[in-house]
Amino acid sequence: MFKLYRHFMDGKPLYLVRYYWWAYLWPRSVWFFDHQPIINAILFGQYNRLMSATLECMKKAPLQRVLQLTCVYGSLTPNLIRQVLPAPLHITDVAEVQLELAASKVEAGQKLCATRMNAEQLAYREDSFSTIVLFFLLHEMPHEARCNTLSEVMRTLQVGGSLILTEYGTLPSRHWLYRFPLTRWITTSLEPFLYSFWHEDIEALFNELGRPFNKSVEIVSHQSIFASFYRVTEFRVRNLSMDEQGIETQ
Repeated sequence: MFKLYRHFMDGKPLYLVRYYWWAYLWPRSVWFFDHQPIINAILFGQYNRLMSATLECMKKAPLQRVLQLTCVYGSLTPNLIRQVLPAPLHITDVAEVQLELAASKVEAGQKLCATRMNAEQLAYREDSFSTIVLFFLLHEMPHEARCNTLSEVMRTLQVGGSLILTEYGTLPSRHWLYRFPLTRWITTSLEPFLYSFWHEDIEALFNELGRPFNKSVEIVSHQSIFASFYRVTEFRVRNLSMDEQGIETQ
């Protein structure tokens, strides 16, 4: 198996190459998965609802400088571009094949600023963006990579900016997809880091990782989708209060 996935390394994170080469890095699979019926099937028929809820959050978010952190299959990227025009949409991903796919969806007159970066080590300056979109990224990362990425999000997101998170919900212990052993086994086998993500307090993690930058987050909107199996949450970044800073330094 190692001889198979190491072909895709080229500076990419080991967890991505080892567990997801077949879904995101192999050109044939990239072509296969970027079809709407396939995407919708993977998300149990919820793709359009999830994308619509994400775009609805964008209507209330500051759009001066927007980053989509990593590419995604489907029509989210061109729809985000339409939301942020006339400013360019910034997008970054560690996989060239994904950046090429995103660029292929840009229509004449639209602006996409695509760069290759690891989400754990962004080359952007502090406070670079007014809004960052995370669409089904965090559950595909082990805990350490997840923390590194969220730290970079808090570093590069401006105070007053929005973080739009579209993801799995918390542990869906009462959902039929979780209660039925076969579907639970399939889901967690294909997504090896999902179980740890289900138990992660994302808001607390954002606040913990934002403290070095004197930032915290508050939830301004939250939508549960598919009986809370998925969620779309908008966080707003704020400065730590004096009391919060005092608690941290005691």
